[in-house]
Amino acid sequence: MINAQESISRILEECRTIAVVGLSSDPGRASHSVSEYMRRNGYRVIPVNPNETEVFGEKAYPDLASVPEKIDLVDVFRRSDQAGKAVDEAIAVGAKAVWLQEGVIDGAAAQRALEAGLLVVMDRCWLKEYMRHGRRLR
Repeated sequence: MINAQESISRILEECRTIAVVGLSSDPGRASHSVSEYMRRNGYRVIPVNPNETEVFGEKAYPDLASVPEKIDLVDVFRRSDQAGKAVDEAIAVGAKAVWLQEGVIDGAAAQRALEAGLLVVMDRCWLKEYMRHGRRLR
């Protein structure tokens, strides 16, 4: 089920390698500040943005298929009309979960991910959920 509390808890606890689609090197962008927090809290963050070469000293990749390692979670910071492409790529690379950030809504893409067996969160902020659940983690 989309946004199930059990799914959110599992993602926060189990998904340690996170590909952030739309991660920007601009510190003023939400993708940057949320990802920086993820990194400070022990998560591996992989930038996925064709307009970046490097973020946080990590090589940025143009798409999920180019990432050379296993991805647990695909966190999407893109407009809703572009989220479906990222979800389809997440399914194709075998990610365990997709997280469409606050304001990113694509019900059809979320349903495709669910049907492919992924955990799915939509229109929620990863950081806010981490803060809400974080005290119970680890």
